[in-house]
Amino acid sequence: MLDNEFVRSQFPAFSEPGLQGQAFFENAGGSYTCGQVIDRLVRFYRARKIQPYYPHPASQLGGQEMDESRVRLAGYLGIEPDALSFGPSTTQNTYVMAQAFREHLVAGDAIIVTNQDHEANSGPWRRLADNGLDIREWRVDSATGSLDTADLAPLLDDNVKLVCFPHCSNLLGEINDVENIVSLIHGAGAYACVDGVSFAPHGLPDLGKLGADIYLFSSYKTFGPHQGIMYIDPALAQALPNQGHYFNGDTLYKRFTPAGPDHAQVAACAGMVDYFEAVYQHHHDARAQGTQVGKAVNELIADYETTLLQPLLDFVVQKRSLRLLGPARASRRAPTVSFMCKANATEVVTALAAQDIIAGCGNYYALRLMDAMELDARHGAVRVSFTHYTSKEEVSRLIAALDQIT
Repeated sequence: MLDNEFVRSQFPAFSEPGLQGQAFFENAGGSYTCGQVIDRLVRFYRARKIQPYYPHPASQLGGQEMDESRVRLAGYLGIEPDALSFGPSTTQNTYVMAQAFREHLVAGDAIIVTNQDHEANSGPWRRLADNGLDIREWRVDSATGSLDTADLAPLLDDNVKLVCFPHCSNLLGEINDVENIVSLIHGAGAYACVDGVSFAPHGLPDLGKLGADIYLFSSYKTFGPHQGIMYIDPALAQALPNQGHYFNGDTLYKRFTPAGPDHAQVAACAGMVDYFEAVYQHHHDARAQGTQVGKAVNELIADYETTLLQPLLDFVVQKRSLRLLGPARASRRAPTVSFMCKANATEVVTALAAQDIIAGCGNYYALRLMDAMELDARHGAVRVSFTHYTSKEEVSRLIAALDQIT
């Protein structure tokens, strides 16, 4: 079982005086940052904050730390280092990719999007309809919000070049079967673009195993700095037109980075791997590296989060004044729990804040999904989301508070 006390010791936020006693349940909006990332970020700003890759020792060290982040993250994700790009956010990374496909495809080519996605993996692709592309929608079941591959299959034909869908819904918490969906997409001769932002905080995936051609997530939701991280299959990256400076076109990880990278934040991303390796070493005697560490850590996280999640789901289902959104079984979802209630969502979250419980309210940029499910976006949904550093006692506090407030 995951040692939650050890995990919390790795996050300075839990010893910060101003956060003492606060139960943090808006992790889907951004996680606390682990100490390893903070240490690397501070070190870079103190000792490396000059242009990297020049002959000066500090410049060389800065460049080496940036390279270290790419190499170690790629190893953890099961991909080649050149296939990993950093950008200011996942939304911007997706926009850049959409522009590359806009130049690459021709009128009549089709792209499939879903109405389950966060708008970041939907809006940029939908806009390409203005360029003559055929934008098709893989629609959710209006009652459950779930995506069914039986509804995707009829949309796939020879004109479809790309299918964009989420690994996990940021509203429903439901985890989609990425390997199966990608296999279906590849069988139709198309590429798969997966938004992993809501899934990655619960275990960075083995991208080699998943098989997606594009996979995006945000390091500020995976215990790191505010960066968007993007994997692009090397063959696809070479086929798509360069979106960076023309003289950087031969370097894969620069082809889709129009702006210069944030040197310090890129370097600090290696701290995420430091953290995951520390969790592995604390729980295992055997030595491992790369995806082996990831698999072991992901199993620890999944078992722990599932144990804490099921009682919360059971409570929401049994509470007659609440309507759970997404599956009621913890094994089918991430610990991102949204629900509708009789009171305005803002009122509920305000009442929780008065009891030192931090939660979210609103539409979470999933307006298309709320519309499909006929949910009142103006009323808003309450969202309580946690990760493996959340304690069992905090979940109990949350349930007790919700029972009282709602």
